[in-house]
Amino acid sequence: MGAHAHPELPHRYTLSAPAISISPRLCRDFVRGIFAASGLPQLAEAAALCTSELVTNVHRHGKGDVRMAATIRHDRIRVTVHDDSPELPSPRRAAFDETNGRGLFLVTALSDVCGMTYDEPAEGTGKAVWFEFNVPPTHGKSTA
Repeated sequence: MGAHAHPELPHRYTLSAPAISISPRLCRDFVRGIFAASGLPQLAEAAALCTSELVTNVHRHGKGDVRMAATIRHDRIRVTVHDDSPELPSPRRAAFDETNGRGLFLVTALSDVCGMTYDEPAEGTGKAVWFEFNVPPTHGKSTA
């Protein structure tokens, strides 16, 4: 059943995880499942990789627990990763032989749009980093 088959959209799924080494895998699996269950398995792996990169950034550079939200609308799916650090991530040029430093570039390249914002005062002093995938126009339409 695809996203267009749900007239009651948007759907919002949330997950909280500690900022520890297994959290990227847990969050990646969570997002992969949401995309697959929404009838978008062709986007699930790219979304899982984007999620893994953002959650790894929280584990390495952020503060506090990871708070994730995935919002499914008729035309797009947004995944947001929150943490308690007010410091916005900045892309950097990784050297050829470095194994780190490419995450934000990957998210930018794989997703349709991405961005970051500071939390609203009522939400705390942290930030949110997000990405979106557009739902393909033929998704959920009958071919009969």
